[in-house]
Order: sequence, then structure tokens, then C-alpha cells
Amino acid sequence: MRLLLAEDDALLGEGIRAGLAQAGFAVDWVKDGEQARHALDTEAYALMVLDLGLPRLSGEEVLRRLRAKNDPLPVLLLTARDTVADRVKGLDAGADDYLVKPFDLDELTARLRALLRRSGGRAAPAIVHGALRVDPAAHAVTLDGAPVDLAPKEFAILLHLLENAGRVQSREQLEQSLYGWGEEVESNAVEVHIHHLRKKLGAELIRTLRGVGYLIDKP
Repeated sequence: MRLLLAEDDALLGEGIRAGLAQAGFAVDWVKDGEQARHALDTEAYALMVLDLGLPRLSGEEVLRRLRAKNDPLPVLLLTARDTVADRVKGLDAGADDYLVKPFDLDELTARLRALLRRSGGRAAPAIVHGALRVDPAAHAVTLDGAPVDLAPKEFAILLHLLENAGRVQSREQLEQSLYGWGEEVESNAVEVHIHHLRKKLGAELIRTLRGVGYLIDKP
């Protein structure tokens, strides 16, 4: 899943970026509100982690402009303002959740997974599709109860297709979900990952619509 991180503190931002990347997110990191606004206008994201105290354009204003466009992107606020009034203000501006600094990285990733579940209309932590079970928190996959070993990018593609079951995903959409800024994308990377997934999970799971993209049918 591709995520936008807006945080002006260099040390904290790098720590969050590295931690979320290790958890399987493709992270684009910006350091002020204007950069965040531009990224939101030009890229597609599944989530946003937004610091309230951004320079140039405040996190609150970034959020208000996002919601003014009726954009439902799930947003988790980071704030150093540990007062009820500030938290209420952020939630009323359109945030879906918040964390007060300092925070634990494991809690951040858990809250982001919860936001993804809610935005996808899921209540259960794991995704079950027939004999296939995918646990995003543990990065674990089982087929008929047997564990299946997937590479990180294979897992990310499978999760993206399952989260969008019933909707065709183009190669470009899959690439956008897999790679952040500055990451080199090989021209046939998606096709190779899809090939490996079919070998491990069965050729019938992921359908190809020629000239359009890839699809996992709804269960």
C-alpha cells in the first residue's frame, strides 16, 4: 500500500519512513504542507500520516482542503498538542485517527492497518478468500491451512488485489501501490510478481484482462 507521510522533523520522519517501509508500505515523505498538497493533487495514496505542525501550510489546512474536495483518503494525524481541544479540532477537520507524540511505531502501524480495514469495509483483521487467508499484521499467508512463503512485493500485490476484489487493477495502479518516490521500477516487475503468485497460489486466483489489468474476483 502506498502512503503519504507529511512530517517536517527529519529524524522522526526518517524513523517513521523506515519503519513503515519495513512493515510493507511504500512511503512518499514530504516535509511541509505545500509539498503535501501537491503530492495529494498528483499521486494516488491508500493512506496519509499527517503532522499538524507543518511549515508553509499547516496540517490542519492540508486536511481541510483535502476534505473540501470530498476526498475520503484515510488520514492519521500526528500531533505534539496533547489537549482534548486540539484532538477534537483535528478530528472535526476530517481526520480519521490521531497519535500524540512520542508514540510507538507498532501502534502507528496497527492504527494504519485498522484504517485500511475500515476504508475497505472489513471488520476482521485477516482477509479470507476461499481457501486463502491473508493476515496483514503478521504478513502471513495460508492456503488450505498450509503456510505460503511470499516475497514482500508478492505479498503487497496480493494484498492490494484482495483489498480491491472485484475491481480491475491496471499495471500502473499496482506499480503505484508498490513503489514510492525514488524506487526503481523494472518494466516487467508486476508481471513477474503475478507469475510467482500464480505458481504459489494457483493459476485461477488472479485473472488477466488483456489490455486492462488484473483482477481477483469477489469470493
